[in-house]
Amino acid sequence: MNVRKQKLASRIALQTAVSAPKDNHDITELRVWSLREPASGRTYTVLRLRTKSGLTGWGESGRVNTADVEAARARLIGRPATAYAVTRTETALDPALNSAMLDITAKACSAPVYRLLGGPTRFKVRALAALHGETDTELASSLAAGIKLGYRAFEAPLPATAWRNQGQAFDKSVRARMEALRSHAPENVNFVLRSDGTLTAGDAGSVAASLERFHLLWFDEPCAVTNLQTIRKIAGESVTPLGFGRGVTEPSLFQDLLREGLVDILRPDFHTQCISRIRQIAAMAETYYVAVAPRHDGGPIATAASLHLAATLPNFFIQNIPWPFDERDRRMRLELVSQPIETVMDGFAELPVKPGLGIEVNESALEKYKEAAA
Repeated sequence: MNVRKQKLASRIALQTAVSAPKDNHDITELRVWSLREPASGRTYTVLRLRTKSGLTGWGESGRVNTADVEAARARLIGRPATAYAVTRTETALDPALNSAMLDITAKACSAPVYRLLGGPTRFKVRALAALHGETDTELASSLAAGIKLGYRAFEAPLPATAWRNQGQAFDKSVRARMEALRSHAPENVNFVLRSDGTLTAGDAGSVAASLERFHLLWFDEPCAVTNLQTIRKIAGESVTPLGFGRGVTEPSLFQDLLREGLVDILRPDFHTQCISRIRQIAAMAETYYVAVAPRHDGGPIATAASLHLAATLPNFFIQNIPWPFDERDRRMRLELVSQPIETVMDGFAELPVKPGLGIEVNESALEKYKEAAA
């Protein structure tokens, strides 16, 4: 080994010795709580990991089953929590496991998760709220309440569809809905139109073209991601930005959307992809100059994780922060964590500053609201 390589090796060894946690952070316990919000019915699974060093990490996933939990236990017990980047169980618990392992590792380093992952690219996170209601009147009322709470960007649903092919009447109803919302909102409020992939490519193309004058942040999931040729037609005939990612589980499909130039906003789902995987997807999107707006419709622990993730992404755009419209749901979310994590001011949420995810989870509230425990 030449002198240069010797110096480099010794420097790397020194840096590793300084930065690596010195205690034993092997995982000794895994527990989950399945939760359901009383009014909205929103469901999510909270996961807790404990280590030999005494540190605790928290994460959140979507619905899981007993087989997922047992498979994760078999894979995780005895494994170092610091191996978050290479640990996968191939179960629905992976997003929660990745978050909890990052939480533990960052606590061991006495740093927030976003500093563990390279430091923040921003110090506040733009927030997006979903409007509640089905009628235009209900949506307008929800909009007014959201503005009072500090939101400045809102996700509006399409009018209800009556059949597979909608036609001109449906197109007019979409325009009427956006005109009504726009008339009730200040100029600094922006909108996303959410379709959930329910429209045919033809109807989606017509709606995208007719809404150009509203300057939407994007048209979310205008149609199903099953035929890239149909999406190409929508993208080529309208300047309305398109967002895709809900339900996409394979990174290769994200790559196909990017390579073909069919997506303007990439939307990996927080309960489908983990923090580490979304960072990889965002890095891929950055090479195509595409922004990332991770989709999140879970609980407050996932909100905390999403804020840390947003801080680390150079091409981050905006983050869903679930906004419970019913007082029972609001009370539940506030009880789950010991300090408010979903507070929005003038359109932005602040980054957590404490080590790990920066939250303390109230385990008595988990027991109170649990639907089933494994």
